[in-house]
Amino acid sequence: MAYWLVKSEPDVFGWDQQVARSTEPWTGVRNHSAKLHLAAMRLGDRAFFYHSNIGKAVVGIVEVVREAYPDPTAESGPWVCVDMRAVAPLPRPVTLAEIKAHPGLIDMPLIRLSRLSVSPVSDAHWHRVIEMAEAKA
Repeated sequence: MAYWLVKSEPDVFGWDQQVARSTEPWTGVRNHSAKLHLAAMRLGDRAFFYHSNIGKAVVGIVEVVREAYPDPTAESGPWVCVDMRAVAPLPRPVTLAEIKAHPGLIDMPLIRLSRLSVSPVSDAHWHRVIEMAEAKA
């Protein structure tokens, strides 16, 4: 299983909407690097659901339930989406400030490539954030 981080603005599509819909296509990604990450996702991979702009925190965990397919919201281009299912909220959201302050997370793509909406998360980073959230792996 691989780990990822997906970002969404909570005033556009937030964690509560993901939970209410259970499974939702992760559409609208229009960055080639992020598109490649979506295309690399496999069934069962897990991702942190990150609220960007407002809140700036990892708030939940989603799971890939359908691998990459053409994004139906794209007017043109080679854009893809995956279907994500809500797994669980984090017991305690982990803020961007906390992640930046943790020496073990300084090289996490969320910090290094802050504008990227979909990024990989190493096993070590995944478990560290889970620990910070007081969650069970």
